Amino acid sequence: MNDRQILERFVDAGALLDGHFLLSSGLHSARYLQCALVLQDPPLAEQLCRRLADKLGNLKADAVIGPALGGVIVAYELARALGLPGIFAERADGRMQLRRGFRIAEGQRMLLAEDVVTTGGSLKEVMAVVREDGGNVVGVASLVDRSGDRDPAFGVPFVSLLRIDVPTWSAETCPLCQDGVPLVKPGSRARA
Repeated sequence: MNDRQILERFVDAGALLDGHFLLSSGLHSARYLQCALVLQDPPLAEQLCRRLADKLGNLKADAVIGPALGGVIVAYELARALGLPGIFAERADGRMQLRRGFRIAEGQRMLLAEDVVTTGGSLKEVMAVVREDGGNVVGVASLVDRSGDRDPAFGVPFVSLLRIDVPTWSAETCPLCQDGVPLVKPGSRARA
């Protein structure tokens, strides 16, 4: 499956949206990928994550962790493809943390997984959780990299299944705001 075919899967699922969107990073965009619409199809989610696993090379992770909500299914399916345990971190009391009995062992090699990366903010929060618990982050994997010319600065290998260049803007420089196009917040994280 090449990039065009992968993108077609997103389009066929109705996951590539056009409009004026407020991303969880706080940036604005004219396009949004609602990966949940792709991931609702278990065979497709499995297929995409297996393709992503094939691209990971020799990262030698012990487990996979993703941020709730977008990274939960990707972390699970990627862990399954790699034959590893899969866990997730979630926001509680305003910060990302491990709950539900999940633990990271001292020195455990963790692969971070996410559906879409724009700035990498949620993943950086998960990286901090992993390191606080004594784990080592060996890499980051995402279905879609839409970071564009911004370097998410993970400091570890970053592998994605699909790269999409979609412009983003701050609220102050957003041409859609200037044109009065209504802003929609489609993601899972509330912003103040």
